[in-house]
Amino acid sequence: MGKYTRQQWLTLIVFAIADFCSAVCVSLQAPFYPMMAESKGASPTQYGFVFGIFELTVFIVCPIYGTYLNKIGPKFMFNAGIFTTATTCIMFGFLDRVNDTTAFIGLSFVIRIVEAMGNSGFLTASFSIIAKEFPENVGATFASLETCFGLGMIVGPTLGGALFELGGYTLPFVTLGGMLLGAASLTFCILPSYGSDFKGESENNGNVLSLLKVPSIALAAYAIIASSISIGFLQATLEPHLRPLELSPFQLGLMFVLNGATYGMFAPLWGWLCDKHINPRIVVVFGAFVTMAAFIIVGPSPFLPIPTTLPLCIFALVLHGTGFGAELVATFTSAHKDAVANGFPDDISTYGLVSGMWTSTFALGAFIGPSAAGALFDWCGFAWATVWVVALHLVVAVAFITHLCVSKKPPSEGLYTKIHNSLAQHDAEKASLIGGGAADGKKGDKAFASNITDSSYFSGVSDSSSEYYVY
Repeated sequence: MGKYTRQQWLTLIVFAIADFCSAVCVSLQAPFYPMMAESKGASPTQYGFVFGIFELTVFIVCPIYGTYLNKIGPKFMFNAGIFTTATTCIMFGFLDRVNDTTAFIGLSFVIRIVEAMGNSGFLTASFSIIAKEFPENVGATFASLETCFGLGMIVGPTLGGALFELGGYTLPFVTLGGMLLGAASLTFCILPSYGSDFKGESENNGNVLSLLKVPSIALAAYAIIASSISIGFLQATLEPHLRPLELSPFQLGLMFVLNGATYGMFAPLWGWLCDKHINPRIVVVFGAFVTMAAFIIVGPSPFLPIPTTLPLCIFALVLHGTGFGAELVATFTSAHKDAVANGFPDDISTYGLVSGMWTSTFALGAFIGPSAAGALFDWCGFAWATVWVVALHLVVAVAFITHLCVSKKPPSEGLYTKIHNSLAQHDAEKASLIGGGAADGKKGDKAFASNITDSSYFSGVSDSSSEYYVY
């Protein structure tokens, strides 16, 4: 951490504030929007889909943002995303003025869709900037910022509920949306501007489908979906599962915080391990097995002749936070490295693609999870429904173990090649190649491009081989 430049520290501080405030606004509606919607005559199905449409929108638009990030510019997309999220949060606070049921639900859908579009832009740009600015510590930086986002998801409903009791429906949205608007102003002033060295580096940047043709990245995408399904599953079914324990509202609220708090606590550890010590795929396998154990215990599984108890559920939720955190952080780290190691350009276009893929697949799982969980809960009960989640993660573990066994090991000493050199090194190398190659600037640029695409550019790959190894 002490070796970070001033620009990196500014980026970290701005991202931490923005992540926290954005998560607060996104999670704000949960405690009291359903009550307001019912008072307007809306059914649970109608206002339930208001929540679901957010994740569905993120799933659709994130790959688009990722594809065009290098053309739009990461700073503009980041700032515009935060500003949009803040503005729509404030607008959501005035829906109580709408009395017609159809108009109320219609406006709710429109505002949540636009809010999701803003949040998608903010997330895609931030993940890409992380990969560019912190090449040596992608996992640790991502995990640390995810901790801030996780804290915001916890604080949002809690603080929103308190403000709702203090001043009614509008106060929490205006107050916390205004806080995010202040954060948007802060990011506009403080976030470093990225010039031509960060924007438009590659003309042939591919698309998400070409990215998913890489087997290791396709496996990572599946692991992300399985992880977010497990989160959505508990969000939809944990409360009815715990009703027989007759917990107080405060105790019930704490139960929903457990896995998120555990995730935030251990996420930096997973990032540090993936960056410096352990192959990220091993971390994914570990996370999959821990998540399986969590769902076997929280059920409890129909094959375990044990009753549902409060200590058992607490232990299972802590395990879940540990497991899905390992999966999410490790897949983010490995996907960026695997993309570059399999021939994608080492620039912002690739970071945008991978970030868009990660955010989109997470949103897809977050949409599928609660939807399928409710149907399974009605059909076969909580215990048997958890078997579905266990099966999903068993596939993750088996697939990654198989891939580890069949992958060729590179002759290099490290687990992975670096994603890229720092911006300073990048510019120095480019200047050296241009200066030493030829007086003609265009010829020097071609020499640099040739060096980047040549297999010997990646450490640990012999000059005689054109195959990019990934391990």
